[in-house]
Amino acid sequence: MSVLTRDEAQARAQILDVQRYTIELDLTTAEETFDSRTVIEFTARTAGDTFIELKPATLRSISLDGQPLDPAHLTGNRFPLNGLTTGPHELRVDAAMHYSRTGEGMHRFTDPSDNQTYVYTQLFMDDVQRVFAAFDQPDLKSVFALTVTAPEGWTVLGNGIAEHTGNGRWTIAPTPPVSTYLVAVAAGPWHSVTTEHAGLPFGIHCRRSLAPHLDADADEILDITRACFDRFQEKFDEPYPFDSYDQAFVPEFNAGAMENPGLVTFRDEFVYRSAVTDTERQTRGMVIAHEMAHMWFGDLVTLAWWDDIWLNESFAEYMGYQTLAEATPFTDTWVDFGVARKGWGSDADQRPSTHPVAPDPADVPDTASALLNFDGISYSKGASALRQLVAWLGEKDFLAGINTHFARHKFGNATLADFIDNLASATDRDVHAWADQWLRTTGIDTLTAHTGETDTTWSLTIDHQGTRPHRISVGVYDHTLDTQHGPTPLALRERFTTGIPEDTTLTRPGRRPALVVINDEDLTYAKIRLDPHSWNTVLDSLSGIPDALTRAVIWNAARNLVRDGELAPSTYLEAARAHLPYETDLALLQGVLAFADTQVAGRYTTPEDRPAALATLTALCRDLIRRTEDGTNPGLRLTAVRHLIDAATQPDTIQGWLTDDIVPGGPGLDPELRWRILTRLAVLGATDEETIDAALEDDPSATGQEGAARCRAALPTPEAKATAWDAMFHDDTLSNYLFTATAQGFWQPEQTDLVRAYVPRYYPEAAQLAARRGPAIAEAAGRHAFPAHAVDADSLRLGEEALTDQALIPALRRKLTDQLDDLRRALNVRNAT
Repeated sequence: MSVLTRDEAQARAQILDVQRYTIELDLTTAEETFDSRTVIEFTARTAGDTFIELKPATLRSISLDGQPLDPAHLTGNRFPLNGLTTGPHELRVDAAMHYSRTGEGMHRFTDPSDNQTYVYTQLFMDDVQRVFAAFDQPDLKSVFALTVTAPEGWTVLGNGIAEHTGNGRWTIAPTPPVSTYLVAVAAGPWHSVTTEHAGLPFGIHCRRSLAPHLDADADEILDITRACFDRFQEKFDEPYPFDSYDQAFVPEFNAGAMENPGLVTFRDEFVYRSAVTDTERQTRGMVIAHEMAHMWFGDLVTLAWWDDIWLNESFAEYMGYQTLAEATPFTDTWVDFGVARKGWGSDADQRPSTHPVAPDPADVPDTASALLNFDGISYSKGASALRQLVAWLGEKDFLAGINTHFARHKFGNATLADFIDNLASATDRDVHAWADQWLRTTGIDTLTAHTGETDTTWSLTIDHQGTRPHRISVGVYDHTLDTQHGPTPLALRERFTTGIPEDTTLTRPGRRPALVVINDEDLTYAKIRLDPHSWNTVLDSLSGIPDALTRAVIWNAARNLVRDGELAPSTYLEAARAHLPYETDLALLQGVLAFADTQVAGRYTTPEDRPAALATLTALCRDLIRRTEDGTNPGLRLTAVRHLIDAATQPDTIQGWLTDDIVPGGPGLDPELRWRILTRLAVLGATDEETIDAALEDDPSATGQEGAARCRAALPTPEAKATAWDAMFHDDTLSNYLFTATAQGFWQPEQTDLVRAYVPRYYPEAAQLAARRGPAIAEAAGRHAFPAHAVDADSLRLGEEALTDQALIPALRRKLTDQLDDLRRALNVRNAT
């Protein structure tokens, strides 16, 4: 199969103007394939040659302007259209297309709970070719009119209002001009909750087996949807550009969600079938807001080529957090961003695979390379950059520039240059220079504080390592005289704004404060280093800092110190042990515990020290459980219970919970906790296949199937490992989710000797798997099946040798590059401490 290059796309865009697609999909023909008939009306501006893309199971017929063409001319995913004359043309294509089990194209899923089948599309980047023939590039926008024939009893959803016209046939209202990758269909016996808002039909949908869980949260989901919709209508001059707003929670979805106009698709883990924390609900709300922002930035105005993907994702990421904070009860979203999301961007920015937020077009020559840029840089770093831009520019001018952008390019395409020009039209500031410094460069700056004092003043000097300008807040804190149990509380003396590099040395009246926090409101993107005096205060009083966002900045500073080998992992764990029992912000607690568990105890701590690290985490979680015995903070208690399960080194306590079906004092066990405990028992060799089978019989759902696959792969026997390995790497029938679950169970730090022989097998077999099954499975193999526990020189050497294979597909090469860099960093941390 050929990937589309930027040069090819530009050449085709000069030749063609595409007016309309009329598409008929028949989902009733077979279990492995569906029928796809497409009529494309387009105009050739000049005479010449071009091509159409499709990936059929069978190409039955193709004709141009009524003249049949030979289907045998299809080469890979391209059918040549040679000798086009200037003027209008009509292309007709009739094909059978494969259903997918990897979340690409038209994904088909049969729910094991009730044997009901659902299909949905994910057409991102170049997967529209798996569903219908198309001139598949974002700047050839068109109207799309779809009809779908589905089994009786199914409901069909699409980008516009769908009408059932009888005999299983559904007609979807034609779209305004949109890009090919944004076309969407979801069909099945959906459970739906519908309403109307602002004169438009709104709906939320899920598979029937999840109906009670969707109904339980429907008011919350719809309230957030309405509140964000109204807030965007206030922010943006352009009204919502489509005729309806549906949100479908679909199974085995690879991404968090997808911004299809009028039909946003979400992974259906967001329909919670087990207890969750308020932070997890906030995350769902942020994703709702993020995808809605795309209706304007991405759908109304679309990038011209994939080098500008950040225009879509950075904007939606920033707007998702900001609008959720403004419009809903989740007012502290930036704390979660700071502690859980920001590190995703800064970690990616320190790897060899880093790239600018807005990369050079030459570095995104084709769709395969573009797919690699959907990462922490395009999302998290880009959103951080936009937050800094708003701090520097002011929100009024920022929104004025955005609205100019929408007005000039609605239902069209735009580039970085267009975006910056439109922002510049709203301000006297030099936005072009800012963009060059922030969006065209890589890496992360470091801001280091130095403080001093005299009899009457104290001084602050900020050492700036890097090239970007920063507008930051500085928080100045003193100890208070309050008496309480736990760390000494701190009080804010003052908070002031300064610019870097303009004002890097400041003198303030009064004694030196106990704590000085640069970037106090987390408005910029940089590593922060505290002065020694402040760091000593932090170690004693971190949980006594009054503002959660300030605490997030400091925990992030500690996280970066650990990753850079400048703070012992054990010191981080000791700080968590000392301060998390007093932490009141759940997002902060979850973020710190996640890093402590997966990275500090999981990778940065040597095998000899791991038992002590797990003991510290267990003691911390027991403290949190004791703190919540009165039932006042169920989310905190749930978080502590989860992490205590994951840190268990002996089976007795958690086996007792499973036997009694409850944690003493609560919570009662739900499916998520049962499978979590059973997975840990499997790792510890304290369960068996018979018990796993019985658990699956009690919970035969899709997540139950995943839980059982994870448990079986985690069993510490040679037979279990051989079976799991064969399922992942030799039997290509596993769906994307079952592959991931199996991979998550396979490698365990407690089973190093048992799986040692599989480490050298991983690299060649992952390469072969990726070549056979494509980018989605390649990404899963690189992310979840990688032997991350093997932090040693031999594993690093094997990986570096694997990267010399020029045949590696780009998706796997990128994941291996990142994983090996993380492995190298883990080795450095261990050696430093």
